[in-house]
Amino acid sequence: MTRVTQLDRLRAWFGEYDSALVAFSGGVDSALVMAVAHEQLGRRALACVGVSPSYPAREMRQAVALAEQLGAAYRLVDTEEHLDEDYAANATDRCYHCKNELYGKLRAIADREGWQLITDGTNRSDTADDRPGMVAADQHGVRRPLAELGLTKDTVRGLAHDLDLPIWDKPAMACLSSRVPHGTAITPQLLRQIELAEDVLFDQGFRQFRVRHHGDVARIELPVEDLPRAVAQRSVLVERIRAAGYHHVSLDLAGFRSGSLNGAGGSEGSVRLTVRGRS
Repeated sequence: MTRVTQLDRLRAWFGEYDSALVAFSGGVDSALVMAVAHEQLGRRALACVGVSPSYPAREMRQAVALAEQLGAAYRLVDTEEHLDEDYAANATDRCYHCKNELYGKLRAIADREGWQLITDGTNRSDTADDRPGMVAADQHGVRRPLAELGLTKDTVRGLAHDLDLPIWDKPAMACLSSRVPHGTAITPQLLRQIELAEDVLFDQGFRQFRVRHHGDVARIELPVEDLPRAVAQRSVLVERIRAAGYHHVSLDLAGFRSGSLNGAGGSEGSVRLTVRGRS
C-alpha cells in the first residue's frame, strides 16, 4: 500500500466524524493526527496539549508553535497527575495514572462541549509494547486512528514528511517521569531538576537525549555518535547540570536506549564514564 493511499485512508477516517479532540504532545505521531484532523475538520478539530510538571516547557512551546503554524485550533489543558498518590509512588503502572488524568480531563471537555470523539497518536508499532496508558485510553473511549489503520512508526514519519510537517524526523520524547527509576517518588521539584538538566543538552545542540535521575547523579544518555561531542563539551555540561542540582554528572557509554529504566533496568551492565568538573 502506498503512502498516498495510507494518507487518503487517514483523511477518510476523520471524514466520518463531525468533530474531534486530539491529545497533542508535539511529537510526530500526534502531530500527524492533529494535522489531518485540522485539514478535514477545520475548527471542529481541537488539539489539546496537556500541561503538567512532567511535560517540558520547551516541548509545550514547540507544540503550540506547530499548531499556530498550521492554523489549527489548540487548547492548553492543565493536568495534575502529580497530586495522585498512585502516580507519585512511581510504580510500574505510573503511566496508567498519568494518562488516566489526561484522558479524564479530555473526556470531561468532550462531554461538556459536545466533541464527538477523542483521539491520540498511538501507532501500530506502539501496540507491541506494554503500555499501561492504553488501558486508560480505552476506559475513556479514546480512539487510535493510526493504530486502527495499521500505520507503523516509520509510515507515520513518512506521511508527516509528505505533509511537510517540520517535525517529521523529531526524536521520540517520553515524559520526564520516565527518567526516574521505579520506586523513587515523583515530585514536581524532581521533575523540574531533570527538565533543567535536559535543557542544557538541548541548548548545546543535542537532539536525542535523556538525563536519568539517580539521586545526586545525573546519567546522560546520548546516541553513541554524539558521545565524542559530549566529552568535548564536558566542562559546560558539568557546570550547568550541576547548577540544576546534581552533584555528579555521568556519561553512559552504552548510549541512548529508550526505556532503559524499565523492568530490570535496561541500564544494567552499561559502562559509565563519570566526568567531573575542574576542582
